Amino acid sequence: MRRKPIELAAVATAAVPGLTPTAVSSAPDDPADFDAALLLDSEGKRWRVRSPRHAEASARLETEFLVLRAFAPGIRAELPFLMPTVAGTVRQGQLSTFVYSHLAGATRSLDDLSSGSPALAREIGAALAAIHDLPRSIVSNADLPSYTPNEFRQRRLNELDQAATTGKIPPLLLRRWEHAMEDVSLWRFNPCVVHGDLHEDNLLVDGDRVTAVTGWTDLRIGDPADDMAWLVASNEQDFVNAVLDHYTSSRRDVPDAHLLRRAALSAEFALAQYLVKGMAAGNQDMIDEAESMLAALADDVAEYGGQPISVEPLPRPVEAPETGAERGGVSAGAPTTASAAPAAPAAPGAGTAPAVSKVTLLPLEPAPAPDASPAPSASAPGPGTGAKPAVHVTPIPRDADAAPPGPAVQTLTNAGTDSRPDADTPDVSSTPDAPGPGAGGQAAGEGTTATSAAPNDASPGDNAAAAVPQADVATADVATADATTADTRDDAGAAGDDGAQAAAPAAGDASTQSIAVVQPSSGKEPDSVKEPESGDNTSTAAITVVDVTSR
Repeated sequence: MRRKPIELAAVATAAVPGLTPTAVSSAPDDPADFDAALLLDSEGKRWRVRSPRHAEASARLETEFLVLRAFAPGIRAELPFLMPTVAGTVRQGQLSTFVYSHLAGATRSLDDLSSGSPALAREIGAALAAIHDLPRSIVSNADLPSYTPNEFRQRRLNELDQAATTGKIPPLLLRRWEHAMEDVSLWRFNPCVVHGDLHEDNLLVDGDRVTAVTGWTDLRIGDPADDMAWLVASNEQDFVNAVLDHYTSSRRDVPDAHLLRRAALSAEFALAQYLVKGMAAGNQDMIDEAESMLAALADDVAEYGGQPISVEPLPRPVEAPETGAERGGVSAGAPTTASAAPAAPAAPGAGTAPAVSKVTLLPLEPAPAPDASPAPSASAPGPGTGAKPAVHVTPIPRDADAAPPGPAVQTLTNAGTDSRPDADTPDVSSTPDAPGPGAGGQAAGEGTTATSAAPNDASPGDNAAAAVPQADVATADVATADATTADTRDDAGAAGDDGAQAAAPAAGDASTQSIAVVQPSSGKEPDSVKEPESGDNTSTAAITVVDVTSR
């Protein structure tokens, strides 16, 4: 409940014995925290009364009372302005009302100060420098807050988190402030004594002189930029530069280079602090006013960029990556084919000229459901399974001018559509005799290469023989482990017998062959090799086969 000036005059008579008011008027002050009035007594002396509106404001007045007592007469004599003196106080419930001796001068708006003479700008700069050069013992003796640069920055971040929880701060301002507060290079300053609530309403001016500074409720050791926040709101840059120049020349310590950036940040962030205060007090008028000012600031920053408040520019938000429909220019629902860019075969060893043949993969017929018995070995089909070789090999004579052969290398590259067996069909290639893609070998449809030159008793990860997917049929081994006779190709299933030894082919053993792979239907052996027709879903791959002959 707001108090009228006549009520404050009555309270002042209780605080100052012998005071007889003859005239009273309202005085400018922070309307959210204080009620204030000016009194004229019977002797022509003036007094100022400040009454808090809530407990937090009362605590601030009590803190100011302790601060003013800490200013000894010797310290006050060195200041270029006057300070308030407490004449009396009276406590009503939880709130304390203070009466001060009147100080000469009057407050002016920021526009009036900005349009003032250069002498007034120098006076303001000298007053700021005198406050920041006060001995730090004043703060420590009064047990007031003291912050290092990092502690002060962390305090600002905590306040930003609190403001963000209101859900009323525009996202643009949240990103802008957070970026500035996380810019460590911006917060390298020398802490000093700070007024903490300095603005045009706490400066009393008479002509071109600053006669007094009031409002000492937030004195602390911290960032000197806080006392410059009100200054950067001026539209007269010449006035700001004049104040800053005289402030710099009057200070004992050299101000840091980013003083005005932090001052601009403090001025903007004061709107968020005002919003939080209004919500804590449940004052809807304060909340609406804060939201309106925040929205106006966000529009100004979006259109003009706002004042620089950080050393590093604010990065633009990263657009979300494309999802689902297109990735890399290919539709997500389109089938993937390898015909456009077939994988290159593995580079052969030095001095090796591998023979190249063409493999035609025909479409597989649907395979019957497998029984519960384990999948047979690809190299040695069990009796009674009805599995028959589905590879027909026709040797092609080697060219006479072929390059000298090197180590036996089998390269398989699938350049067509990936043909995989049904998910319900057991994969024979997963057995140790014919390793599948997960055991060191690579399936033909994966567009990879495989090299085979290991005996059958080697581990699956070491055997790189190419595995052809099959359903209820066995795949004939192309390279056998016991390379002693020409009939070994038909006895590939016995490659895992005891005593079998893998032998690398000698010079001249490599040959070029043409292989056609046909899927038998319903377990029957095909009568002949079917050439693919134009409408068939086929793919081609290059395979190098080592023809092992007896020596």
